[in-house]
Amino acid sequence: MRIISGEKVTAAVRELAMAAACDLEPDILEALVAARDRESSELSRNVLELLLNNTDIASREKLPVCQDTGIAVVFVELGREVTVDGDLLAAVEEGVRQGYKDGFLRNSVCDPLTRINTNDNTPAVVNLELVAGDRLTLRFLPKGCGSENMSALAMLPPSAGKRGIIRYVVERVVAAGSNPCPPVTVGVGVGGTFEKAAYLAKKALCRPLGQPHSRRDAADLEAEILAEINEQGSGVHGFGGNNTALAVHLELFPTHIASLPVAVNIQCHAHRHKELTL
Repeated sequence: MRIISGEKVTAAVRELAMAAACDLEPDILEALVAARDRESSELSRNVLELLLNNTDIASREKLPVCQDTGIAVVFVELGREVTVDGDLLAAVEEGVRQGYKDGFLRNSVCDPLTRINTNDNTPAVVNLELVAGDRLTLRFLPKGCGSENMSALAMLPPSAGKRGIIRYVVERVVAAGSNPCPPVTVGVGVGGTFEKAAYLAKKALCRPLGQPHSRRDAADLEAEILAEINEQGSGVHGFGGNNTALAVHLELFPTHIASLPVAVNIQCHAHRHKELTL
């Protein structure tokens, strides 16, 4: 049995919070460069160049890529052969608290009714999953609300089929317009129940950018949705062109015979996320 201290979890989350705000993952940078090089609109190509310059400055100066440093979403995969010495949830919360304070990241979390700010960006949204092995994996996903507010979920009739899934996702991304700061990454959850579909859509965003689903039919569906989104021509920040989305990641879960839940969760062009295994 592997024992991991709560202090080590806190330190890891702290580092992930600060790194996610300032340093984009290499696959995101590569995708933005590729989008710039293939962009058909001169205006959108110029905007992509500005976005790339912004990410370079953020990384060099250790400044947030965006002033909206988001609400912390943390996916925790806890191996069955791991014991955390201390309160796991409290350790994650403390890591978020320290990371946002030490990184000088904006306080963006408030009570939903009173709108009173919690002043330390807690509580975080923590998703815990038990897995095989003796490791603890942390995936940190700060969600800015220009993109998060464009999320949507529908309980489609089973008769809608694949065509209905495609139509719904494309419609939601097009309706979002420039709000989520495209080019976006689109997480799609299909199946399960109301809450499971939403969870799947967000978890899908943790996959390496553009990595296709392991199931061939699901991968084909991802490619078809991506192509249709980009054919609509909304483009970078709504300025037109052929790069509204960089990737579509879809996750599946068995559902009821009378149901077809479909959830859409969108990430902005920066697609901020970090991962660490202890």
